Amino acid sequence: MKQKINKILVALDGSERSFKGLKEAIYLARQCGATITGLCVTPFYTVNLGPLLTSLKNQTLKEAKQFMADAKKLCAQNGIVFHEKIIFGTESWQITEYATYKKFDLIVIASRGRGPMKSTFLGSVANDVVHKSKIPVLVVK
Repeated sequence: MKQKINKILVALDGSERSFKGLKEAIYLARQCGATITGLCVTPFYTVNLGPLLTSLKNQTLKEAKQFMADAKKLCAQNGIVFHEKIIFGTESWQITEYATYKKFDLIVIASRGRGPMKSTFLGSVANDVVHKSKIPVLVVK
């Protein structure tokens, strides 16, 4: 039995690769009549740096809102409904939990994002999501 894809979750971190994943999701959404939710997970900062921490959080949030606006525009240009969600936490855990909780049909994630592990075959977040998710995952190179 084939499952219809109605809701696609795309992990976005602002990197070129994550937008490549978004473009793949747009293609699929057009074929299926699905909606897309862009999910940006920004890390928790475990060290309290006072005003510097607030500034860092605000800057991260500002950047996330900017690339989410770009993602929304790209989806709109392709006739796709786009929802955005920005949350704090551990990337792989939040992606899999959010996808399960909100009953997404597919997760789209770039093979590598903005993380420091540029040379690895599969980024640690993508690797974790693939192994922990109960929902199908499309990894985009």
